Amino acid sequence: MILYHGSFTEVAKPDYWRGREKLDFGRGFYTTPYREQALKWSERFIHRFGHRIISSFEFDETAARKNLHILEFPKYSEDWLDFVTLCRIGAGRDKNIDLIIGSVANDKVFEELEAYFNGYSDKVTAIKKLRYEEPNLQYCFANQEAMDTYLHFVKGEVIE
Repeated sequence: MILYHGSFTEVAKPDYWRGREKLDFGRGFYTTPYREQALKWSERFIHRFGHRIISSFEFDETAARKNLHILEFPKYSEDWLDFVTLCRIGAGRDKNIDLIIGSVANDKVFEELEAYFNGYSDKVTAIKKLRYEEPNLQYCFANQEAMDTYLHFVKGEVIE
């Protein structure tokens, strides 16, 4: 399977510690099987750097599923919402998790999450609204060993 990462630079060797903490699934290296989604992630770099780069990786999903501790959210759910909430406030996560797979809290989703975080919406309402969002998916590699073992750089593509 090919996974993509959108940035301002080619990422031939992902570094776990360069990832920010308060993201959907906490600190990690974020990829997606959708090239178009990686392009959207990288849009914020065009104005600052004049370009963006999509790095592609071969991911051995079969071997990873046999050997890694994977936390997977197949759809928006209360469990997903609880996990994203904890990660976004920096509460940390189980250190035994190697890979987290699930939906993205993108701009459209984030609006509903903000309403939930601020007490203007409840879990049930938030989840009902989220299920109508277009499909997206992210793979967050939650430690260096998982990346080094199962994620193999293919190429970087400059997009102007």
